[in-house]
Amino acid sequence: MKVEETPLRTVVEVPKWTKMMQKDQQYVLLGSCFAAYIGEALARQSQHFKSEGMNVVCNPLGAAYNPESISIQVRQALTGKNELPVFHFDGKWRCWWANTLISDTEEKRFNETIRTTFSDLGNALRKADFLFITLGTNVCYKLKENGMTVTNCHKVPAAKFEEVTLDLEKCVEILSDMMELLLEKCPKLQVVFTVSPYRYKKYGFHGSQLAKATLLLAVDEICKKYTEKATYFPAYEIMMDELRDYRFYAEDMIHPAPEAVNYIWERLTTLNSNFYNINVQYS
Repeated sequence: MKVEETPLRTVVEVPKWTKMMQKDQQYVLLGSCFAAYIGEALARQSQHFKSEGMNVVCNPLGAAYNPESISIQVRQALTGKNELPVFHFDGKWRCWWANTLISDTEEKRFNETIRTTFSDLGNALRKADFLFITLGTNVCYKLKENGMTVTNCHKVPAAKFEEVTLDLEKCVEILSDMMELLLEKCPKLQVVFTVSPYRYKKYGFHGSQLAKATLLLAVDEICKKYTEKATYFPAYEIMMDELRDYRFYAEDMIHPAPEAVNYIWERLTTLNSNFYNINVQYS
């Protein structure tokens, strides 16, 4: 799909970054399911450049949606200071800071797996040239018993959790703390923020828009504060403005359709990569 502006089309400006994505670089992607879409495109791209040393790590702990959950994963991966919150539920061992896909019936084996996964993420972040963080919502869930934020509720009864909405000030505080840690531990890393175009119907469409607005304002403050380290890619705006037609949505009319993901990927790489426009269709 060509990027053309016509009387019936609005094209969102994508700024050119100071640091261009290269075929011999290391990439880490964390965040919502939209990060997984872009991560899949990058992973397919890396298949063309294996001999060049390109490597992609995408959501090794599973999807995370709010700033605090993502920040927790980054901090634990880079410092390992906290005891991992492991628990047993429905016949399996799990971790509150990881997805339901990481579980095991054997405690010792699970503890080894989850520790290794966090350690490997930390190593990937230290080596990475780019970290893509896709924020989905400013709503997080905390355990009522101790106030700890969880990445995934693991289908544990809802009565165990408190739903908390992070305001703009708190989002900026959380992301700033994460950026300071990345500056210290990963000096060569460039952080690219995106906001997922997926709308959270469970919060109501107005509530979902308020959440996106909070995230957009928070990311804008972070990019201004860390001009040399952080940048923003307007995936949300491209979906809302350039692709504002239901043919660009999946059957649920909420998730982006493969064509939309492919288009956003094309917009991401046209100005800001040295990938030679190799076609890596998402399906």
